[in-house]
Amino acid sequence: MGNIFAASEIVELGIQIEANGRDFYNTLAAQSRDEKADKIFKYLAGEEERHILVFRKILEKTEQYEPPTIYVDEYWAYMNALAGDYVFTQKDKGAAVAKKLKSDIEAAEAGIRFEKDSIIFYEGMEKVVPAYDKKVVDELILQEQHHLRQLLDLKKQIETD
Repeated sequence: MGNIFAASEIVELGIQIEANGRDFYNTLAAQSRDEKADKIFKYLAGEEERHILVFRKILEKTEQYEPPTIYVDEYWAYMNALAGDYVFTQKDKGAAVAKKLKSDIEAAEAGIRFEKDSIIFYEGMEKVVPAYDKKVVDELILQEQHHLRQLLDLKKQIETD
């Protein structure tokens, strides 16, 4: 079994995920009737845009990099499975997913799933970026974890209102 992805392709998927996330949150903000939800969704859209720029910088250094690992075939199969199952790796899915949501609670729940899936994907991505970019990906994971907490808090607030 050959490599399904080059390391640069994994980073490009990260860019696609963030672009879909930006579109997802911008669409949610436009649809939201709740002021706090609107504010959080706009903030998250801006964060996703910032992450796109970070991944583009990583991509410039990752073009020919191959990850050092004992289980190369298994790793690539794992990343292929993650990418194949994750709707936000597909072009132009963010807004389409958001438009199907009927309430702020559904939006918060979808955002929670999106952030969890992103964290899992980026933890896998850490294994394919050069050592000097691992700290950058770690920071992005921490930011996604913060976004997850914000969405969990938003969901809780909506449920109690």
